[in-house]
Formats: sequence, C-alpha cells, structure tokens
Amino acid sequence: MADLAAVKRTLTEQRIETPSWAYGNSGTRFKVFTQPGVPRNPEEKIADAAAVHRFTGVAPTVALHIPWDKVDDYAALTRYAADLGVGIGAINTNVFQDDDYKLGSVTNPDPGVRRKATDHLLEAIEIMDQTGSQDLKLWFSDGINYPGQDDLRTRQDRLATALRETYDRLGPDQRILLEYKLFEPAFYATDIPDWGTSYAHCIELGERATVCIDTGHHAPGTNIEFIVAFLLRQGRLGAFDFNSRFYADDDLMVGAADPFQLFRIMYEIVRADALSPSQNIAFMLDQCHNIERKIPAIIRSVMNVQEATAKALLVDRDALFAAQRSGDVLEANAVFMDAYNTDVRPLLAEVRADAGLDPDPVAAYKRSGYDEKIIADRVGGNQAGWGA
Repeated sequence: MADLAAVKRTLTEQRIETPSWAYGNSGTRFKVFTQPGVPRNPEEKIADAAAVHRFTGVAPTVALHIPWDKVDDYAALTRYAADLGVGIGAINTNVFQDDDYKLGSVTNPDPGVRRKATDHLLEAIEIMDQTGSQDLKLWFSDGINYPGQDDLRTRQDRLATALRETYDRLGPDQRILLEYKLFEPAFYATDIPDWGTSYAHCIELGERATVCIDTGHHAPGTNIEFIVAFLLRQGRLGAFDFNSRFYADDDLMVGAADPFQLFRIMYEIVRADALSPSQNIAFMLDQCHNIERKIPAIIRSVMNVQEATAKALLVDRDALFAAQRSGDVLEANAVFMDAYNTDVRPLLAEVRADAGLDPDPVAAYKRSGYDEKIIADRVGGNQAGWGA
C-alpha cells in the first residue's frame, strides 16, 4: 500500500514547464483561429505563464522559442520573469520556417544554409548564457520527400557535424535535448525520425546530450513507456514534450486522447525514482491550443499530468513486484489497474489546499478576472503567433 503522506510530499515537489508559444496563436496548416487577449510580446507570454503557476503551484518555468521570443535584452527578460515568480526554462531553436530551409537546415546540401542554421543553434546557447537556462532543445524538420532526392548517409554526416559544433559550445551546466519526429514535413525520410537515432547521436556527442520524447511523435501503437524505461536505464532521458494525438502530431492537451498511456509513462518515471527535480528530467508541455482558451487549457494540462502522476505513485509496487516474480499475470495487472482506476482528484485537492492554493485551479482562474483583464488590456498591436 502506498504511503499517502509520501505521495503528497512528492506531488508538491513536481515541476511542469509550460511553453511560451502555447500562449500565442497557433494552429494547423488549415487555419489559426485568433483569440482576444492573446499575448503580443514575450513579456505578456511570461505573464500568462506566471498566472498558470499561481493557480497550479507546479509550473515555475517557461520555455522560450527563438526567434518567436527574441528580445534585445534577455537578462532584463529574465528579471521580469523572476519578478512575476517564474524562471526561464529551455531555449528552443527554430530552423524550419525560413525559406532557406526548404531542403533542410543543418543537413541541407548547401553549405551556406548549413552555416546559417548552425549559427542559430550557437545563438541559442548565447541566450542560455544570458537567461541562466540549462537546456537547449533541438528539433529538426530536416528530411526528404522522394527517394534519391539526397544521400541519406551524407545527411547524417552533416547532422553530426552541426551537433558536434553545438555541443562543444555548451557551458559546463548546459545540455542538449535532442527531439525526434517520425514524419512531417519530410514524408519519405526524416533525418531524426525516432528515439534510436536521437539516442545514437547523443551517445556520440557525450553525456550532456539527452533525448527529448514528444509523446505525439510516434507511429500508432508505439509503446512509449518502453522507450521511457530504456532511456531511463541508460541515463539518457532528458525531457518530455507532453501532448496528445489521435492520428499524427495533433498537439492536443496531454492526457486528452489516451490518459492510460500517460499513466503508464508516469509509472516508469516513478518506478525509476526519476520524478524529483533533482533527477534533471524536464517535464514540458508542447501543445497547440487553437479552438480552446489558452490559459485554462494549459492549467488543465498541468492537472492532467498531476493526476497521472498521482495514480502512478499509488501503484502498490511491493504487491506488483510480488505478483510479477510469481508469474501471476492477472494479479499483476489488477494491481496496476487498481491504481489507474483510483479517483485521485480529492487527493490532489488536498495537496493544493495544503499549499495554500485553490483546490480547483481552473475554477479559481475563471473567478480571478485575469481572462477579462487581458482581453481588455491587450487591444491593438500584433498578436504573438507561430505563423501557421
């Protein structure tokens, strides 16, 4: 039986990073639906992230995306965030939107384009130096659409060269989070299509290169918790990008499509005693809130991760391990499902109340007047968006 006091203590220590771009207008290739009150600059994105942290108590950092969050003075931006009670988290790079990157960025056949892309990665590390961020998150849309379009092996060589130059520029307390994606926009061959490719490049680079798992970036039916368990065993799991998908990279709210999968993932984290911030795994959201109000959706996403985590902590591991050792298949599964089927909302309400928070963060946000305030205040100027 799980120790409820220990479970509650662990839940108070949980940290979930929110993404600046989720507060702006984002969407699909079909349409971006704008909303009133959307941030117009990085400062307003950070203010919204700070609001999420005030209501949840577990979202103290916000990830930036460059150049979407580019400013003249990153030290000032960091101070601004600190004044609002949050810090700057991962710095995300963008080598996929410029016309120059039509045939790839760091794997492009043109050495000039490769130089431009690599210089952007180095620029991101300079921003890390100014913000105190330890995480450089890299995702490449690089790949090809047709057999014979480019040489598969040469593209891996180009990728390795850019990663090596970037890795060698890192400070002693900084690391790379190398993301992967099965397909899109490269439909024949993506240069980093899966966790194995990311892992292989990380091993080649060194111990400060780790894999980032985006939960939407897998083929249907992929056992993501196995990937989690394997990378934890190897000490190479650096971060998650949490979201949900029904078909492809849908970027829906985490836990919306398959909450049982999220529970299974969080169980492997708990099983490895890797939930504590001291274990240096970044639990980040990476979502697209196109038709729903953004701040409540992010609050709900944080709560979904908390609920999956609480259920994972309630697994009676002694009973589970005993059933596994004895080969009792049904009992082992029953122990697992008993935790998943537990309603943990009252437990989390207690955790929030003990921390001086409202037990229902979404309801508290709705009552706060913050939504009405930003709608009234943020009239005029260009709303932030990622250009979809």
